[in-house]
Amino acid sequence: MSPLISRGFGGKRRRDVDPSRVPPGQYVVNDFPVLSAGPTPTVDLAQWTFTITGAVDERVAWSWEEFLALPSEQITTDIHCVTKWSKLDTPWRGVSVDALLENVETAAEFVLAFCDGGYTTNLPLADVTDGQAWVAYEYDHEPLEPVHGGPARLLVPHLYFWKSAKWVRGLQLLDHDEPGFWETNGYHNRGDPWKEQRYWSD
Repeated sequence: MSPLISRGFGGKRRRDVDPSRVPPGQYVVNDFPVLSAGPTPTVDLAQWTFTITGAVDERVAWSWEEFLALPSEQITTDIHCVTKWSKLDTPWRGVSVDALLENVETAAEFVLAFCDGGYTTNLPLADVTDGQAWVAYEYDHEPLEPVHGGPARLLVPHLYFWKSAKWVRGLQLLDHDEPGFWETNGYHNRGDPWKEQRYWSD
């Protein structure tokens, strides 16, 4: 595993779960492990914006207050980290990517999420639309803690959790695929946990 990852947990396996909910090679934990590539950014919400940019007719941006005023959804979902832990029935609140793109005209087929701290991750647009992805700002009915990606993180629960980028600040829509931080450092380009797509060779 890359030395860039800081291991901020000592998780305990759960054995009282339905194995059909757990992808191959994963084990279930009760706690919420903290893994980050670098320090946690300090964010001034007065200066925070979320931006849709790239292959769009017109750039769109929201301030923090404007973002919180958008229609939101409560999501309860399982999450799966490439470091082999899974956490079941995690409760979030956020704005769906479908809602963010509702008035955006684009012919893009890919998206690059960009974040405070310089982190990026790439996804096919098809993996973040049709009710599959959100920009989440609450966890367990509380504001999302900075160590877990607050004030807002991407939430794409059907893929390994590195695709759910912490501290997300926007989506760049692209007509081509552009690997992000971990993808250029050997992680799989898509990251489907049910296919164990952890690394490029998988």
